[in-house]
Amino acid sequence: MGATLAALAVMSVGLAPAAAADDVQSQQWYLDAMNAQGLWKVSTGKGISVAVVDTGVNPDTSSLRGQVLPGVDVTGTTGNETDDYAGHGTSMGELIAGTGRDGGLKGVAPGAKIIPIRTVLLGIGKKGEEQGDTSAKAIRAAADSDAKIINMSFGTYSEGDGEREAVQYAQSKGKLLIAAVGNAADIAKDYIGYPAKFSGVVGVSAIDQNGEVAKFSQDGAYVDLASPGVDVPTWCDKTLKSYCAHNNGTSQAAAIASGAAALIWSAHPKWTANQVLRVMIDTAGRDWPKNTPSRYLGYGTIRPAQVLLKGKGDPGAADVDPVTNKKTPGLSDTGASAAASPSPSSQASTPTSGGQTSAAGVSSDSSGDTTLWVAIGAAVAVVVVAGGAFAVARSRRGV
Repeated sequence: MGATLAALAVMSVGLAPAAAADDVQSQQWYLDAMNAQGLWKVSTGKGISVAVVDTGVNPDTSSLRGQVLPGVDVTGTTGNETDDYAGHGTSMGELIAGTGRDGGLKGVAPGAKIIPIRTVLLGIGKKGEEQGDTSAKAIRAAADSDAKIINMSFGTYSEGDGEREAVQYAQSKGKLLIAAVGNAADIAKDYIGYPAKFSGVVGVSAIDQNGEVAKFSQDGAYVDLASPGVDVPTWCDKTLKSYCAHNNGTSQAAAIASGAAALIWSAHPKWTANQVLRVMIDTAGRDWPKNTPSRYLGYGTIRPAQVLLKGKGDPGAADVDPVTNKKTPGLSDTGASAAASPSPSSQASTPTSGGQTSAAGVSSDSSGDTTLWVAIGAAVAVVVVAGGAFAVARSRRGV
């Protein structure tokens, strides 16, 4: 049932009226929130390629012209990796590496490049009929590409055939895998999104402008980081004629997190995927203990300015997964951890009474980040703590 149910996790929710291309950048609130202009003085993501495993990426939009490298189509249907059959993959590509040319979407890492890996998502294939699950083949194709980061803004209720092994293969090749956790929290509480669920994949949940977790954003032990996913403009559909304002989804959250990772990796090219992820975790906005991650926000909200503008975050061992604390098969510690390492983060982790953790009150040292990237909205604490499970000690994903 994966291909049909993928729609629940992939599609943006709450589509809003179309936005004129010349004002779409004014709606990208998260760029100001993370001080993108300041970040781009240090890093634009140059030298980093991101594989976008999705519905295809159109290289001819104004924002992606010159940004898209040759990719792979694993669908077995009409067209190739540049034929976006839904508009979703092109949107993710622009959120990651769009140049903003002619008023198009500005990517978080406009100096990065996109490698499109076209797969079957949303239950849409040739003439709309369902096709077989191609996610495992797509992940392997991304692993064999020159991409350092694999963005997977999709998910299904169950793992696809060979998908687990494909993830392990990609991790052994040194890739940083980032995935959306799903958009069904308000209608399907039992949803567990794959591939975000797999060990070795960074599961990303969605927050709004106040730093509050979105009602639709899935929760669970597979959430690792939180990123903007509310009121984020994307293309309305496959015609790519207009943007839709104020779209919502963990798809956008994953893409923005991938862009932030590209900025960090570009500034520290000798780091491994483990080290890039470790500094993202180390510098994430939270006020709960790092070793007791939240089931809604994981280790906290992404804060690339803490790494790029303040030099915070300890990259640590090159070959150890910072989530599982286990060595990554196929990798060896090459000494990269000793190269250009910033000083360890000095974030506070303050547990509150009763073993719970508060969702607000993090240090105000934003170093170029706005409050969004420093504290999580108090409304989240009210909702989640009332449910008795804001942050839980967890045995990290055993799959």
